Amino acid sequence: MPMTAPGDLISPDGAVSPGPHHATPPCRHFPDCGGCQLQHVDDAAYAEFLKDRVASALVAQGVPVPDILDPHLSPPRSRRRAALKAAGGAIGFNAGKSHRIVDMRECHILRPELFALVAPLRRLLPGRAEIVLTLADQGVDVLLEGVTVEGLAATEMMGAFAAGYRLARLAIDDGYGPQTLWEPEPVTITLGDIPVPLPHGAFLQATREGEAALVGAVRQAIGDAQTVADLFAGLGTFSLALDGRIYAAEGARDAALALKSAAARAQRQVLVDHRDLFRRPLETAELNRFEAIVIDPPRAGAKEQVPLLAASDVPRIAYVSCNPSTFARDARVLLDGGYRLDWIRPVGQFRWSTHVELAGRFSRP
Repeated sequence: MPMTAPGDLISPDGAVSPGPHHATPPCRHFPDCGGCQLQHVDDAAYAEFLKDRVASALVAQGVPVPDILDPHLSPPRSRRRAALKAAGGAIGFNAGKSHRIVDMRECHILRPELFALVAPLRRLLPGRAEIVLTLADQGVDVLLEGVTVEGLAATEMMGAFAAGYRLARLAIDDGYGPQTLWEPEPVTITLGDIPVPLPHGAFLQATREGEAALVGAVRQAIGDAQTVADLFAGLGTFSLALDGRIYAAEGARDAALALKSAAARAQRQVLVDHRDLFRRPLETAELNRFEAIVIDPPRAGAKEQVPLLAASDVPRIAYVSCNPSTFARDARVLLDGGYRLDWIRPVGQFRWSTHVELAGRFSRP
């Protein structure tokens, strides 16, 4: 039943008596705002929900449920990246199953540095826009999509706004790609211990804590492997956190170039290959060169790459996923190829949401 928690008692007339796992939602916008769906459950019930989501996806694909480790739960106010909507002077997330914007007056998931910009942006943007906020090393990176800045006065106003709020970068995208209006120094994001140039719109794990949990799980999964392939490497979340010789394949050109330059400056043994793994996956012979594979595909999974991986003899695979359903589909292929799914660790980076990420280890028996 909606808005109930495990242990709640529901009377015949529908009245709910809160049980031991029912929590008081901290935010005034709950449950209207679509940014959170589960603020009414405590952490123990939320952790069990994450585990159940993963187990249900596996069962649906006929995959035996392995040991599911205790989930990581990113703390409140830890989201360092968010996409907000703006229209008619309102800024926030959409209401659940709606395009209506819930005007954000408080938020218990965003980093304070991001939320502090909501009121100023509300004054700056009376019209419709999409706002992408990212907390970078130098401060907040702001990308305004669907916004046009014409003329000297408008450009100077944007520059004054960026300077006044000490933004790391301010860019607009009027439909022809991001255009940087303000960037006092090159914007970076530190991955591992290495600052990496941050392209506009590049993928980044939602929280530092969640990133650390996934990196820890990947390290555990690959063990002491010294020759590792990192597939769908992005900016190098895993490539730059691992030891040994790393081959990093990434299809997004800007991300691949950013990783390549960062690894070169840090003199790390990372060979970056700008390669679309959907159109040109690694062949089995290429995969067999490595002691371990790290794979972190987008939500669609790695349908083209996984059959070739299943036919390989790579001893260990660390599979990171943001979609339990496609993970389970790919897991079925790996198991049919002779791999064993040893364990899974769920990761709840999107606090109080139904979104589940995970890392799992596959090995050859």
